[in-house]
Amino acid sequence: MKNVKRGLLAAMLALTLAGCGQSGVPAVDVPGPAVSSEGSGESSASQPPAEVSAASPESSAADAPAEASSQADGPVTGEEALAIALQNAGVSEEGAYNIKVERDGEHGAPVFEIEFETDYGDYDFSVSEESGRILEADWEVEEEWAASLGNGPVTMEEARSIAAEKVPGSSAEDISIREESDDGRSRFEGNFTWDGVYYEFEIDPASGVILDWSADYRDR
Repeated sequence: MKNVKRGLLAAMLALTLAGCGQSGVPAVDVPGPAVSSEGSGESSASQPPAEVSAASPESSAADAPAEASSQADGPVTGEEALAIALQNAGVSEEGAYNIKVERDGEHGAPVFEIEFETDYGDYDFSVSEESGRILEADWEVEEEWAASLGNGPVTMEEARSIAAEKVPGSSAEDISIREESDDGRSRFEGNFTWDGVYYEFEIDPASGVILDWSADYRDR
């Protein structure tokens, strides 16, 4: 009889413990590190270099992203400003590292100063907080990397169109372009002004890659 009672007590204890196991504390989702912060001051994120993305700016002349698709209709956050800069550069978020986003003021208006690196070049942008418009830009990529993409050659007129596509609303006809040779390497160099911003660029004729790009807002 004692053995039966002990068996019943053991069974009841097992059921009680099983019930406790089913009513544990629910799991909490822990967010990952943010790339940038909307608040004042500087925020940064760093990640190991990623392989060159197919969305990189010079992966092909036809796929070069236009600035129009990355502009906003109103005020933007630091995260949105970063996305605008990445898209204009044609760099994926995975392909960028040592990212810095800092709120600042230029030309009498608040801007986000954005910096990031890739395996093939460094990028600097100034994006208007009020409109999301890119006011300044400065980036240069390695010629060896551009040559490794294996893109086909482009004519001077095609290079002119590539530059115009980077600035929506601009016209290829307004772009001054010439062919220069340095150290035995040929390149197309050009410049133009659109909506108060002065642009300069260098394009590799062998691949259609934009080797050097700068934008400088000039008060009118």
